[in-house]
Amino acid sequence: MEVWNTTLESSFILVGILNDSRFPELLCAIMTVLYILAMTSNGLLLLLITMDVRLHVPMYLLLRQLSLIDLLQTSDIAPKAIMDFLRGDNTISFGGCALQMFLELNLAGAEALLLSFMSYDRYVAICHPLNYMIFMRPSVLWLMVTTTWIISSVSGLGYTMYIMHFPFCKSREIKHLLCEIPPVLKLACADTSRFELMVYIMGVIFLIPPLSAILVSYALILFTVLHMPSKEGRKKALVTCSSHLTVVGLYYGSGIVMYLLPSSFHSPKQDNIVSFFYTIVTPALNPLLYSLRNKEVMGALRRVLGKYI
Repeated sequence: MEVWNTTLESSFILVGILNDSRFPELLCAIMTVLYILAMTSNGLLLLLITMDVRLHVPMYLLLRQLSLIDLLQTSDIAPKAIMDFLRGDNTISFGGCALQMFLELNLAGAEALLLSFMSYDRYVAICHPLNYMIFMRPSVLWLMVTTTWIISSVSGLGYTMYIMHFPFCKSREIKHLLCEIPPVLKLACADTSRFELMVYIMGVIFLIPPLSAILVSYALILFTVLHMPSKEGRKKALVTCSSHLTVVGLYYGSGIVMYLLPSSFHSPKQDNIVSFFYTIVTPALNPLLYSLRNKEVMGALRRVLGKYI
């Protein structure tokens, strides 16, 4: 097939989950509600942690970073998908596709690393409480945050630049919710086997070591919690950690399905559902999982509201 002109003026067509659904109007309404919920809940959590000095501790400052990532990630996908469906125009420019891919890779990588740092924070708080402010001093905290963004940004930029240099000669239709590596690669008319192997290896590097660190941290936490003399202390530790583990399960489960399962296990419909889950559903659920079961966050909400009501 003839190579079509991949310039900034050329375009792809996103054939996402709304186009393949039997009830696209209902799904569009659900996506809109989830997007509004994600924007409201993450925005509120960002505001509370910023305004209430009692929440200016490492745990909540890391949680603020997670809310920022979730807010940006869902904003990268949902508004365009909703507007495209309402306008009946699913095109995305070559440059827009590259930008969307970079943002998604950057934010997804940042969340993977951040969740592992959050598990370390919980490990230190529960297993070494007397040394918490030494192990999690401001310089260490900001080193975690900076490392998260630098590594994910460099990785995302490298992958985006490399994949978008391929010549595209197949259909312009990307059968996916967004411009993501696996579906875009299917349109390339060059041998992408080595690159696909590299994507798999980087997926392993970004997902497995952080996930292993999280599992080890929580195994040590569980051992410590079970030996706590106070029932109230055990309950508080388990509630906090269960929220984090729920977030970890939602995020890493989706990432492993998308990037680590062999291509023979993938189908456009399945990949669309998985992407919808971790780019739309999870960002809406994360702040609710953390805040509704957290007395400090609810207390901060009451204090902030009390100033204006």
